[in-house]
Amino acid sequence: MGGRGAASGVSEAGRKYGNEHKTLLQVDNIKFVEFNRGSATAPMETMSAAEDRVYAVVNRNGAVKSITYYNKEGKRTRQIDLEHEHDGTQPHVHIGYLHSEGQEDNEYDLSATDKKYVEKVRKVWASRK
Repeated sequence: MGGRGAASGVSEAGRKYGNEHKTLLQVDNIKFVEFNRGSATAPMETMSAAEDRVYAVVNRNGAVKSITYYNKEGKRTRQIDLEHEHDGTQPHVHIGYLHSEGQEDNEYDLSATDKKYVEKVRKVWASRK
């Protein structure tokens, strides 16, 4: 999971890799993770060998907070935020690292594909037990 996730070594900030997120469940290319301290945040990058990895970040209440997509180089490409509103839209999509790269003000709506993926993630998470 990049500089803050599952790898060997130490980050530039002096944190041991692999200590910020804990894997709760993995189904296909979706890895459900929980942030080990503070507010739940998605990994910035992934070192996963899986092509097109998706992380579903679970908050302390056990709900999926966000779904983040990564490309084959392990870079974050897209994030769907499920728990809060943005410009009147909930859930909503952000592009890239800064959450607005190449994105117009009105481009926060989920596509049909996004909606299906959100349903899949929620269904998998709900049926995990």
